[in-house]
Amino acid sequence: MTPPTRDAGSGATDGVAAATWVAPSGRPPLAARMMRATWRGLPARRYEAGWEPDLEMPAADGSTLRADHYFPRAEGDFPTLLVRSPYGRGVPWSPMYGMLFAEQGFHVVLQSCRGTGGSGGAFDLWRNEAADGQATVAWLRDQPWFNGALGTIGPSYLGYAQWALALDPPPELRAMVVQVGLHDPHALFHRGGALQLENALLVGSGMTSQHRGFGPFLRATLRLKRHLNHITGALPLRGSYVRGLGGELPWLDAAMSHPDADDPFWNGASTGGAADGLHVPTCLISGWQDALVDQTFEQYGRLRRSGCDTSLLIGPWTHTSALQQGWSEVFAESLAWLRAHLCDDPSELRPARVRVHIGGQERWRDLDDWPPSPDTAPWYPAEGGRLTRQSPEASASLASFRYDPADPTPSIGGPLLSPTSGNRDNGDLEKRPDVLTFTGEPMDEPMDVLGPVAARLRISTDTGYADVFARLCDVDEKGRSVNVCDGLMRLPTGPEQPVEITVPMSSTAHRFLPGHRIRLQISGGAHPRSARNTGSGEPALDATTLTPVRITVHGASVLDLPVVRAER
Repeated sequence: MTPPTRDAGSGATDGVAAATWVAPSGRPPLAARMMRATWRGLPARRYEAGWEPDLEMPAADGSTLRADHYFPRAEGDFPTLLVRSPYGRGVPWSPMYGMLFAEQGFHVVLQSCRGTGGSGGAFDLWRNEAADGQATVAWLRDQPWFNGALGTIGPSYLGYAQWALALDPPPELRAMVVQVGLHDPHALFHRGGALQLENALLVGSGMTSQHRGFGPFLRATLRLKRHLNHITGALPLRGSYVRGLGGELPWLDAAMSHPDADDPFWNGASTGGAADGLHVPTCLISGWQDALVDQTFEQYGRLRRSGCDTSLLIGPWTHTSALQQGWSEVFAESLAWLRAHLCDDPSELRPARVRVHIGGQERWRDLDDWPPSPDTAPWYPAEGGRLTRQSPEASASLASFRYDPADPTPSIGGPLLSPTSGNRDNGDLEKRPDVLTFTGEPMDEPMDVLGPVAARLRISTDTGYADVFARLCDVDEKGRSVNVCDGLMRLPTGPEQPVEITVPMSSTAHRFLPGHRIRLQISGGAHPRSARNTGSGEPALDATTLTPVRITVHGASVLDLPVVRAER
């Protein structure tokens, strides 16, 4: 095919005729084309994709940022997508965002964040993305193929880069698609007062190796897996990751060492405020077992309060499976949104603002908003391991267990960044003496739970130092218990009298089928997903003493479930 030549002056944002642009003749890299050939269920390509690799553009401080440019090999004006990534520009990003969207009629600029993928400067977890994003848009304005219509797209930290740009949205920014996205680094590393240890290690491994290519990333992943038990079981925890991650990472040390969200260290880290008052149409996509799904719901609420045009898609996915098993749905949703707002083609938009996958029923459900109802139905833990709809008589204590940090309660599935995340059989976990279960009677009719779940618990300990992990499970007719959603909260340090705490357990959309039972699971931790509470009161990274604790659950505890009418 002969490379097209066109005068792009009509698309220049300042109205001044731009130089004629001759499309390069390069084809996308072989690895990208091979991976592209494996996908099924995607819309037919509209154009052949071209490739212009290794472009240079100045960062905010003059450092050089490198990017690859993918484009449709056809005449005409096409909108531009900006994808800013710290994970390199090769597989899977080159086919997923470069090739696929160029084939659908978009220029795609796939850029490596500073300090990664050949870009100059030093990588920082958050401090440079806003300024570097603005500098990149300034560079785009001078490109002869840029027609003034800009969108952003990408998952995880690529979502963070989008929110950073949206803190001061350039006038060309007309659409955003944030997939399994991050906006608050503190909440990624710390939750409920506990260090999210396994996720922190996975972030460290990915940030230091993935941008170097698949081979180095695979070796780094295997190295971390090999050393994981040593790292997470070390006393003290500080510095134990060095062997598993191949060296010291000052930014990771700093992130793990500051558990308080109000610490000045985190000033400017969260880009969540970009959604306050934002009027750039924004599509949010996540999965029920995504480690960042709560951040997605937080941003959805902010966008709705701002009156921003927004949509929400939550599938039966983890952080990684959304871009693997769920990619056909995620791609279709993203493409429809970008066509509607960058190409004035709303024909493929779904009519409902919200679409969620209903676990248990394994069907999709369209909703006007999220959550669909603010109401909750209380369920009460009772003596004998029962979970009832009727408030039981007051009881001094329902049950107790001994949590031993030398043999911490393990984490099974749930919202992690690793492949071990997701819905899992909790049978072996629930056999442990340090795990309590409260189980309801078999359901006579289907019950749909849609919205945020929480446990309001009255807890006492004999030492004053403990965490409480609460999990909602679905128990089928054969007794198989599968996790639905969960959360962890560190108890406030104090005397032995019962304290009342609320454990947010994330949100869900799940149908409990007839014959199934609702189960509330309570334990003292989920290790190594959350760093174990050593029971000594020492900081998590520096603790050297392990002290067992007895945890007692008292009466008047409540499981709040957002029950809505079950669709038939």
